[in-house]
Amino acid sequence: MLTIGVAGGSGSGKTTVVKEIVNSLPKDSVSVIYLDSYYKDNEHLSQEEKHKINFDHPSSFEFNLLIKHLDDLCQQKTVEMPIYSYITCARAKETITIYPRKVIIVEGILTFSNARLREKMDIKVFVDADSDDRLMRIIQRDIIERERNVKQVLEHYEKFVKPMHLTFIEPTKRYADIIVPQGGQNQQAIEILASRIRFNLNM
Repeated sequence: MLTIGVAGGSGSGKTTVVKEIVNSLPKDSVSVIYLDSYYKDNEHLSQEEKHKINFDHPSSFEFNLLIKHLDDLCQQKTVEMPIYSYITCARAKETITIYPRKVIIVEGILTFSNARLREKMDIKVFVDADSDDRLMRIIQRDIIERERNVKQVLEHYEKFVKPMHLTFIEPTKRYADIIVPQGGQNQQAIEILASRIRFNLNM
């Protein structure tokens, strides 16, 4: 089993890079674990408190559960990945079954911030993108997926996303084996990465 970590700032194109990798490999050879699914359940908080949640801080994630799930997959066990809603700030009762595959990808902004999780990665990929490009994608995503207006998105970006990126996300770039500049638009870098994965797996 080959474990790949994909990190990078919010709106950098991580999901696009992961999709391209999955599409370049044989069907049913890859399982993807999303760090976003492991946000702590905040259903008990008031609406006002939920608006103050810092989703870009390492303390927002339940890393122990993610690491346990990764260990289970390495032991050829299936796991139930949580489903997290940014709108309710809570986990759904339903889960997504993740199967052990030849390739396991862990994708999320702070994938490299946890030393225990980082040690489990065979290949570490940091997806880089210009801050203006990331902000544009964040605005589009948050309006559509998180029911925020432009003013709310910009306030959240200024208060949480930007400072947390500089403090916790950008510094983890030094742990990367491969840096993909220009995010998901860099087809050459994605193909080189996919070729290395295929070589490692003799696919």
